[in-house]
Amino acid sequence: MSTGKPKHSLSTRIWHWINAWAIIVLFMTGLNISNAHKYLYWGDYGFNPADAWLAVIKFPGWATIPQGYNLAVARDWHVIAAWPFGVGLLFIWIAMLVNGHFFRDLRTGLRDWTPGAVIASLKAHSGDADGAAHSYNPVQRILYGMVFGVLLPLMVLTGLSISPGFEPAAPWLVDLFGGRQSARSVHFLTAWAIFGFFVIHIGLALIDWRLIAEMITGGKREAAAPPAPEPEPLPPIEGTPEHV
Repeated sequence: MSTGKPKHSLSTRIWHWINAWAIIVLFMTGLNISNAHKYLYWGDYGFNPADAWLAVIKFPGWATIPQGYNLAVARDWHVIAAWPFGVGLLFIWIAMLVNGHFFRDLRTGLRDWTPGAVIASLKAHSGDADGAAHSYNPVQRILYGMVFGVLLPLMVLTGLSISPGFEPAAPWLVDLFGGRQSARSVHFLTAWAIFGFFVIHIGLALIDWRLIAEMITGGKREAAAPPAPEPEPLPPIEGTPEHV
């Protein structure tokens, strides 16, 4: 039985779809920008391929924005999408703390990180689609916590660190990552980590279409099951001490 309260608040749903658009644009324009110099370095400087720790593949035009190498246009779209991404992240964190979504659904405890809890969550999700669609199990809380608390903020911070216009205003942020090229490498790796979560997230949503519908309509939060009634005591049997 549902309580009548939406499972996903309006603020969460608006942020979800705007953020999805922003991530897609940021990722595809980022691949175009990567094609300009496919080598990654650690430290402050990097321009010699011999000093690179990784040579990235050249990404095909169908995977980039624009479809075809154009560094200027890719950077413009990257900056445009970065604003709703960064401001939206700040907004959703404030909203989650105010409406209780973080403490109610996403906060984890030590028990959630145990192997038993993880295995039970995976079994429940594969064997009970209805239960998985209406609650956050330990694995989901851990994954969403990593995305909201680590990956998304890391994208914002490393993105600011590699922005030439921002570096003079906050050189300490660049130093925090060990240099501008280190921040660029972390930015690249974090982007692919988010992409991996994105693929898993979409795959799970396609398995149960209700997850997509709930993120559009809000869905209904399931009411907590009432406690089981206490069993009535059995009548005493004749001849027992109670009847003496």
